[in-house]
Amino acid sequence: MKLSARNQISGTITAITPGAVNGTVKVDIGGSNVVTAAITEEAIAELALAVGDAVTVVVKASDVLIGK
Repeated sequence: MKLSARNQISGTITAITPGAVNGTVKVDIGGSNVVTAAITEEAIAELALAVGDAVTVVVKASDVLIGK
């Protein structure tokens, strides 16, 4: 699948925490870095996500903030 988003990072799912409507998916992207995504429980089920799955994290944001 091709996407217009340029921020695509490969990783491995390390944890899935279910919620009432949204669940959280933790993805190890290497270098001791983990990205956490909050997505609907429906999306988790439709994608059949499971711990250990190789996935791509796609970041598409209208704003990116940097603090120091």
